[in-house]
Amino acid sequence: MFEHQGHILLPLARAAIARELGIATPAPATAEAWLQQPGSTFVTLTRDKQLRGRNGSLIPVRPLREDVTANAVAAAFRDLRFQPLTAAELEMTRVEVSVLSALKPLVANNEAAVLAQLRAGIDGLVFRYGHHHSTFLPEAWSQYAEPEEFLAQLKYKAGLPPDFWDAAIELQRYTVDCWREEDL
Repeated sequence: MFEHQGHILLPLARAAIARELGIATPAPATAEAWLQQPGSTFVTLTRDKQLRGRNGSLIPVRPLREDVTANAVAAAFRDLRFQPLTAAELEMTRVEVSVLSALKPLVANNEAAVLAQLRAGIDGLVFRYGHHHSTFLPEAWSQYAEPEEFLAQLKYKAGLPPDFWDAAIELQRYTVDCWREEDL
């Protein structure tokens, strides 16, 4: 994806949140074909460089435009870790949009083989084991720089012990194109 796409996706996400708050904000008027293609996104909201909300989808089941707007609204109002965003907070809140690549299976017979394949700072990872599941976007590498810690925290996020391993674990990796309002 290209930088100009961030100039469309970020205002699109912000406008969706503003509309939900009853603030008249026009969304970018564009009919670019790539916005109609299926896409999966995460929208992250921060305030004072602290997480304020995040929501996303891993599988592209709706047009990119719809996915961004739905995830922006969900990040602002349905992230259970936070109170719903208020109109007073909107101006101080920064928006980030990540567009995910297709998920690709990470095949390995053991944890050491998985760790050897992980690309720090590049890979996002989906973890699944039975009803346990979690994901980290590539930006999580800034908190967990070592592959061992990255995977351990992903298992913990899924509700399992950090040292858990079973042959039935399913892992998928992805990359993202990411835009932040403060960068554009």
